Amino acid sequence: MSAVVEGAVKALNEKLDGGFDGTAKFVIEDEGAIMLDQNGARAGDEEAEVTMTADAETFEGILSGDVNPTAAFMGGRLKVDGDMGMAMKLGGALS
Repeated sequence: MSAVVEGAVKALNEKLDGGFDGTAKFVIEDEGAIMLDQNGARAGDEEAEVTMTADAETFEGILSGDVNPTAAFMGGRLKVDGDMGMAMKLGGALS
């Protein structure tokens, strides 16, 4: 597991306070993937209701609060595949 994925798993678990009501996957380009579900965040690459893809810089910005997920999506820096409602729910949980 890359250091970026490892750090992101830790940060997501702190932000989500234990879990997420649904299944989501973050794909960090050239680093790996993170699964989110009712058990929290973990490194993994499984099927999910929504998959979000971004480069490491964008993903780290979203986690730190420096990058708005909606702005990243609208600007083409964050790709969303699947349930857009679930993506918006996750974006709200990360704010």
